[in-house]
Amino acid sequence: MMRAFFRGMRAGMKYFGEGVSGIVNALLLTLIYLVGIGTTALIAKCCRKQFLPGSEKHASYWEHLGLKTRKREEYYRQF
Repeated sequence: MMRAFFRGMRAGMKYFGEGVSGIVNALLLTLIYLVGIGTTALIAKCCRKQFLPGSEKHASYWEHLGLKTRKREEYYRQF
């Protein structure tokens, strides 16, 4: 009788702990996301920083690199 009670209590506490940990994890991750990403986004907007160049003007993010403007020997010594 007592053994069945403690088994049930253990299962109930495990179920309760999993539920509480899911809620706490969701809240903490939301808070970290809002503070970390949100603050960075607000600062970037205030400073008019664009992380993807040309995102307002063009439909493509392709940039011309001008690879034929340098000599071939310069590409062998990149650093």
